[in-house]
Amino acid sequence: MKVIDHINQSEKPLISFEILPPLKGRGIQSLYDHLNPLMEYKPAFINVTYHRSEHIFKKRLDGSFEKVVVRKRPGTESICAAIMNKYNVDTVPHLICGGFGVNETEDALINLNYLGIDNVLVLRGDAAKNESTFEPEPGGHQYAIDLLKQVVNLNEGVYLEENLKNTSKTKFCIGVAGYPEKHFEAPNMESDLRHLKAKVDAGADYIITQMFFDNAKYFSFVKACREIGIMVPIIPGLKPIYSKKQLTILPKTFHIDLPTPLSEAVASCKSDTDVEKIGQEWLLHQSKELKESGVPVLHYYTLGRPQVIANVVKDLL
Repeated sequence: MKVIDHINQSEKPLISFEILPPLKGRGIQSLYDHLNPLMEYKPAFINVTYHRSEHIFKKRLDGSFEKVVVRKRPGTESICAAIMNKYNVDTVPHLICGGFGVNETEDALINLNYLGIDNVLVLRGDAAKNESTFEPEPGGHQYAIDLLKQVVNLNEGVYLEENLKNTSKTKFCIGVAGYPEKHFEAPNMESDLRHLKAKVDAGADYIITQMFFDNAKYFSFVKACREIGIMVPIIPGLKPIYSKKQLTILPKTFHIDLPTPLSEAVASCKSDTDVEKIGQEWLLHQSKELKESGVPVLHYYTLGRPQVIANVVKDLL
């Protein structure tokens, strides 16, 4: 079932989770072990992230270097299918611009369609580790809206090969990302919102936000979206804080602020075990307030801490 159908058919806020694919070399059981504590809470869907390939250089015997492409977390398409098969739950694979040409993207979408997956989250993705700014693959998409338009075209039966006849239309429900604290590359929030509205106007069905730790910023973001005509569901993305290192890592990596009461409480903790308790309490408070406000879905970034998320959802329900 499509994410938008789950939302439209529910009279109360839904629960969803986001996971990482296993690292290369890890078996599928590691993924199931991560998901098992969460599945009793009946998520409406599960997002599976995608991480772009990396380039490394291996030295040859003659002293020259060979450029090698490495994917540390391969298999998003098959992982989505495995989750659907084992748990009978809908999945949402992330689709990114980085590392793909348009033909590879089309093939991936065709494979997803064959597997019965009818949801995608369309993202530009991050710059490669050796790049200061995002650079598309030759023949790839520069922006998320261009990738979104390719998905929309397939939904209309328009493929890259113009001479194809009697083409089959896909039926992807398309999500995009929103930033309550502004995308770090946008010059201001107004510009960021205009780009978001362009994606919605081009065919996005819903928005999932970047993580935030201050609900007021989410509510302000939703209000600003509505004021410029963005009327699709806006799903809040939530993550627990569980280590002191995150006081610097999260703002630096995701360009977000941590509320003073939270940062001070974490800074006063003697151990990361204490931090995890503080983070769990904060996340539960956020979740309760958002649930009471009638958000469409509470979307949890479970990355590395499924039990913390399970504890929060258990108390929430």
